[in-house]
Amino acid sequence: MENNSVSQLLAKVREANPLVHNITNTVVTNFTANGMLAMGASPVMAYAVEEVADMASIAGALVLNIGTLTSAVVDAMIIAGKSANANGVPVILDPVGAGATAYRTETAKRLLNEVKISVLRGNVSEIANVAGIQSATKGVDAGQVQGNRIELAADTAQKLNTVVVITGKEDIVSDGKNTYIVRNGHPILTMVTGTGCLLSSVIGAFTAVEKDFVKAAVAALTYYGVTAEFAAKKTVEQGPGSFQIEFINQLSIVSENELNQHGNFAKVE
Repeated sequence: MENNSVSQLLAKVREANPLVHNITNTVVTNFTANGMLAMGASPVMAYAVEEVADMASIAGALVLNIGTLTSAVVDAMIIAGKSANANGVPVILDPVGAGATAYRTETAKRLLNEVKISVLRGNVSEIANVAGIQSATKGVDAGQVQGNRIELAADTAQKLNTVVVITGKEDIVSDGKNTYIVRNGHPILTMVTGTGCLLSSVIGAFTAVEKDFVKAAVAALTYYGVTAEFAAKKTVEQGPGSFQIEFINQLSIVSENELNQHGNFAKVE
């Protein structure tokens, strides 16, 4: 996979304007919608059990985010996920806070059991808890982050038969056979609520135009990371509020040529 693959996929997203159905958390809805519009996708937020099956069936991708759970939202996610599966629509799961409470962890596992998930994206703790691979979490706590994160991603991908994305200082993408490291991004992303949640939706937009989900995820992470670098360069001294606004701007205006020049990812051999 070359840098021009990222720019080509971004061009496809902007041209196709894919409809991405988000069942996401209440904290990030506005930021997610604005970010997706800026990148060239078409977001819809539909939660009612009466309509989620219909909406998911016509979407380019479905994004499930468990950040603010209720029993009604979980029911809607299951219905939407099964509809997406039946209609060949990729499903992205963001297991926000898995491991923090039993309800969150069990909900994430239920979704993985009842819905075919195309891409599972979370931080290292969330992925380890969903996968039930406690040794990986212990290894990370011991400071052996890089090697264990790669191993965790590949093992989880094989165990769950999905593409796993572990985000952090460096992002890992794996389907259990092919693994990539993406090194774009900026630490200030962690100071703005919803940047991880928006990333999951951005991955959804890329899966809507690229059925090789490893390739789609690597492209989405690279685009997102380069955008963050550009926004931070313009605003980092002003703080996270200014960064958030500029980040939305850069999602819209970052060019394909800039992605070719600044994208930084590599396959793990």
